[in-house]
Amino acid sequence: MNKIREDSSEAALKIKNEYRNRVDLLRSRLCMLSGEYKLLMTMYWENGISLRQISRLTGISRVRITRRIHKLTARLMDGKYITCLRNRSRFTKREMDIAKDYFLLGISMREIAEKQEWSYYQVRKTLLKIQRLLEPVISESTASKLDDYKN
Repeated sequence: MNKIREDSSEAALKIKNEYRNRVDLLRSRLCMLSGEYKLLMTMYWENGISLRQISRLTGISRVRITRRIHKLTARLMDGKYITCLRNRSRFTKREMDIAKDYFLLGISMREIAEKQEWSYYQVRKTLLKIQRLLEPVISESTASKLDDYKN
């Protein structure tokens, strides 16, 4: 019986450490955000303000706040924009702005086109170019993670 409890406590400790590492990584990536997005994530992750309190302060429903935080957290942890940043020498400033809007902030291609004063097709073509350039980089990092996992 004691052996089972020891194993479960070790597993729980491992899960807690993994969660802490992910939260620390997320907090380190908050600096990439700006404006309302940064404020929202900082209030939640750094200051520990509850969703209900954020909802009262902003005047936005709790459900909407929850969805925004969840989506931003997923995008920050996804790493596609981080990969773009690591390979920024391959992109122009406008392409990096489009990558940030699309991969990090989740803005639609139509809204990006309006913001950049480009056509929808130019934005779509740019995003396809970015994704093509990132495919080898992403597949290499995935392969190295698999090699680490095997060892």
